[in-house]
Order: sequence, then C-alpha cells, then structure tokens
Amino acid sequence: MKLLLDTHILLWAAGQPEKLSESTRTLLISSENSLFFSAASIWEVIIKLGLGREDFKVDPYRLRKMLIVHGYTELPVTAEHALKVNSLPLLHKDPFDRLLLAQARVEGMLLVTCDAAVSQYQESVLTV
Repeated sequence: MKLLLDTHILLWAAGQPEKLSESTRTLLISSENSLFFSAASIWEVIIKLGLGREDFKVDPYRLRKMLIVHGYTELPVTAEHALKVNSLPLLHKDPFDRLLLAQARVEGMLLVTCDAAVSQYQESVLTV
C-alpha cells in the first residue's frame, strides 16, 4: 500500500513514535507499505516555526533529510494536486490537509491521519 502521512502523523513518526498506536507503528514498519511525505508538510512545519511557538521546535531541513534516510519518498506538489482540491467538498477548512487529501487521491494513496475532520472524507483516508 502507498501511504501518505499527514503532517501530525509524520511528526510523531519522525520524533515521537511512542505517541503512535501499536497498530500505526506496525503499519509504518510493514515492508508491504511504501511511505510518502508531502512537500506541503514541510511547508506547514516552516509556517508553524514562523509563528514562534515555544512548544514547536522542529528543524524542517533535518526532518526532510531523516525521512529520506529512513526510506520515505518525497511527494512534490503539482498543479494536478492543486486542481484536485477544487473537487473536494468543504468538510474541512485546513488548506494543508485538503491538499494532502488531494495528493493522495491523485496518486492512488491512502492519507494516514488521526484528524477526525479529515476522516469525514472517507475515500482515500486511513484513520489511525
């Protein structure tokens, strides 16, 4: 299965795997699954860093490098992905989550999320 991790799951997988459920960790280490991260998630991390929150200290350069080192594949954002956002019903207003879902649908992936709002879309979503 091709799995695109939403930003929240991605950050937990990269820096706090103990926050993931056992079944999610199993899903992420299974050799049957290919793991992807979106360039949009790196962008989201940079925006959150720019807000200056004391509780958010993620180095986006290191995050990207270590994801690649650990076998994740980077998924760039294309115009086709952006256009697909237009076909999504407005069940969730977060532009990053909507773009991630559009990417998953265009690329034939499952978006792995723990976000109840994203889970409303059902198609192409794997809620953990």
